[in-house]
Amino acid sequence: METDLKWVLNELPPSDDPYLSIMSQDNIRKVISFHRSFPQYSVTPLAKLKKMAGYLGIKGLYVKDESYRFGLNAFKVLGGSFAIARYVAKQINKDVSEVPYNVLTSKELRETFGQATFFTATDGNHGRGVAWAANQLGQKAVVRMPKGSTQTRLENIRKENAEVTIENCNYDECVRMAAAQAADTPHGVMVQDTAWDGYEEIPSWIMQGYGTLSLEADRQLLAEGCDRPTHVFVQAGVGSLAGSVVGYFANRYPDNPPVMVVVEASAADCIYRSAAKGTGEIVNVGGDLDTIMAGLACGEVNTIAWTILRNHASAFVSCPDWMSAKGTRMYGVPLAGDPTVISGESGSVTMGLLASILTYSRYADLKEALKLDENSEVLLISTEGNTDPTRFREVVWDGLYGIHKRRDQE
Repeated sequence: METDLKWVLNELPPSDDPYLSIMSQDNIRKVISFHRSFPQYSVTPLAKLKKMAGYLGIKGLYVKDESYRFGLNAFKVLGGSFAIARYVAKQINKDVSEVPYNVLTSKELRETFGQATFFTATDGNHGRGVAWAANQLGQKAVVRMPKGSTQTRLENIRKENAEVTIENCNYDECVRMAAAQAADTPHGVMVQDTAWDGYEEIPSWIMQGYGTLSLEADRQLLAEGCDRPTHVFVQAGVGSLAGSVVGYFANRYPDNPPVMVVVEASAADCIYRSAAKGTGEIVNVGGDLDTIMAGLACGEVNTIAWTILRNHASAFVSCPDWMSAKGTRMYGVPLAGDPTVISGESGSVTMGLLASILTYSRYADLKEALKLDENSEVLLISTEGNTDPTRFREVVWDGLYGIHKRRDQE
């Protein structure tokens, strides 16, 4: 297992860029309007870590805290709910703006649309979001989870009246299993946050759904006096969130985009490896994908997201597990005066990475390459809260994945 980070700047040859428009400002305003129609909707907090910014030597540090999203402790529900709405709208020949929550839950819709079974594969958060949305809207959900998934995450999905199992295979094999089962089920629909040749429409809707958090953060930054973040760090599993966030800010600031850094777990760093190859060809990662960052344990990149990232991301970083644990602890024990952020292992890796870049001398070259300095205003996204209490306590209480300082870290 890797114990140190790997990184590469984006020097990929430009390619056709047909998917950037899915994250246009007009499209994302329509997305947030849909999410606002849910009675559970509220804007998630943007934590301003003023003291931490000073400690790290940057101008501003802002964290979008998705642990508050719809009461589900993670951002994923944004994509699943919007994709289900888009699918239903298409089936009844309406625009998504015509099917807000009260329409989707109506007796009339049940009579015109009926009931579908939405299939998905997940490490936990995406499946919970799809199951919750299906349950709220009177639909069915079937969820397949890879080996190593925790019972806590399975039970959270089961509470949403979904059929859910943990299978003896990795995440990408679970995706193929769920897709085959959906194809064999009457009115079965695959709702997956990754794309492949021939399966692009629903993943593009999921990426759009994630745009709500970017639009909220954008407006919150402006309210805090930050006209534009200089840097955005975003996690990647299959790359759907990363493609969504990078696509949003590339559209928002076409002439002066932030430095946008894509961050993966070293055990499942298919996007980093694809970028490092330098040709534009996708490199997948197989095996058990064993990492503490369960939400990032995906070895096959979303082809739509890859097209956006190769054209608009600034750098790609592959991180060891200790950086995630470091980030969780830093968020959970803030400097006096800063708010606490409860962030799970997949939510915290960008904090661990940023702090390491800015405080460990062996990463000075990466700090310089990313142009991180006293004028930097950085946006991070804590994508999940404490979604696995046992693992969270192991990290925070017991020091799981701690690090031993070396002289070159001073």
